[in-house]
Amino acid sequence: MFRLGVLASTRGTDLQAIIDEINAGEMPGIEIAIVVSNKKNAYVLERAKEHNIEAIHLDPKNRSKEEYDQKLVKIFREKNVDLVCLIGYMKILTPVFVNAFKNKIINVHPALMPKYSGPGFFGANVHEQVLKNKESETGATIHIVDEGVDTGPILMQKSVTVDKNDNAESLKNKVQALEKEMYPEVIRMFKSGKNPDQN
Repeated sequence: MFRLGVLASTRGTDLQAIIDEINAGEMPGIEIAIVVSNKKNAYVLERAKEHNIEAIHLDPKNRSKEEYDQKLVKIFREKNVDLVCLIGYMKILTPVFVNAFKNKIINVHPALMPKYSGPGFFGANVHEQVLKNKESETGATIHIVDEGVDTGPILMQKSVTVDKNDNAESLKNKVQALEKEMYPEVIRMFKSGKNPDQN
């Protein structure tokens, strides 16, 4: 089996898309080994448990960033994780974790990178900036996570039109719809041994 480890801090809507495709038989040979959140009350933990997926809250309190990531590495290695998926994960990974799973960590960003990416660009403020700058399109990017913030190689991008009636919430919904299509697709490519950016 090709085993996924998920790091998440929020609701995990993209996780639901992956679960749905696995349950529908669209991701043969792929399973979610574990979901870990740094937030105790993140709905993603509930979502995972509802589908009988192991889900744990790993409290960052009283741990340095490196100690926290060392613990994560230990958990994910014990679960034989092949690919790490960041789904709304609100912590910056340290080199301790990035080097342990080099080129095997992917993240989704709610913009067409390199635009609106890097430190400070996350969540609603991405969509607000897109609107403020009167962009005609926006979208989602899935990329490899390296030691920088949103600096890893881009694997897949899809775009949507920004309409004159759009607000931050409606853009978020449009972009999340793309993310739900893209995430399972990129995971399947990793499983098949293809580098998604070559397709």
